[in-house]
Amino acid sequence: MDKSAQIKALTQGKGIQYLLDAASEILHDPIAMFDTNYALKAYTDSCSDDPPWNELITTGTFSPETQEFFARECFTEEVANVNKLVILKSGKLKYDRIHGNIFNRDHIKVANLVMVGCNAPLGAEEMSAFELLVDKITHEIQNDEYYIVYGRAYHESIINKLLDRIITDPRIYTGHVQILYDNFEDYLYLAVVDTGRAGTHRNKPAYFKDLLESKHPSFKYAIYSGYIVMIMSSKYRKIHEAGFFDKHDNLFEQNNLFVGISNSFENLYELRQYYDEAVAVLKNGIETGGLFIASTTT
Repeated sequence: MDKSAQIKALTQGKGIQYLLDAASEILHDPIAMFDTNYALKAYTDSCSDDPPWNELITTGTFSPETQEFFARECFTEEVANVNKLVILKSGKLKYDRIHGNIFNRDHIKVANLVMVGCNAPLGAEEMSAFELLVDKITHEIQNDEYYIVYGRAYHESIINKLLDRIITDPRIYTGHVQILYDNFEDYLYLAVVDTGRAGTHRNKPAYFKDLLESKHPSFKYAIYSGYIVMIMSSKYRKIHEAGFFDKHDNLFEQNNLFVGISNSFENLYELRQYYDEAVAVLKNGIETGGLFIASTTT
């Protein structure tokens, strides 16, 4: 069998490490999987004189300096802009590498798969076989509860870092922020939800965040400064055309939840500006009209 046929024949359900070990024997190169926070999850025993590989398997992650190197060599941008896999080349590294994206059930990118071509060249046959391996790994983890929870928590972590202005350099953080753009339309909106007047639930923001996630799964969520933050998208630039909610959505009225919605925007690095706008809209709506859902056009 050719390499693709051998990868395709690998048994599903035996775990990530089995798939990596078996694939490495077929493809003759070392393979590693790390999550979107660059934490190593699994790797093969093959050795390599490749500095990024050695750093990853000895420290369990990539240092800030290595992440900056990836940005300078355009690896970060190339990975962020590809749906499944890409070959990464640098004149400063001895070996090329294939990089693939792994998604969970919610189609949130949760991990990265990399194979370094230190033992065998990376040609069309290897690309085809590696793509099948990416599919195998995705199928292996997509319904795993750990990766479902991890994907949502990752969204929340990135949203909070954007709001705190910790994430500022697009060269380094493109890959992280791109995950928030995934599956979104052109125009973004930010909504904040005030749960302060809602019942007696023990942890009201977390409780209603879960409720909203189940009703509006296409939004991306975080809890920030006591508010539920929702990032939404639309092909329309005007909020009245986007139509995210009815003016008196039953979920909000019945639970005494108040919502403020920002103007549309396109750049997630400006998220804090539109958060502040949404909070101001929310407070004004409560003070002047008692509106459950207030927007900049209300």
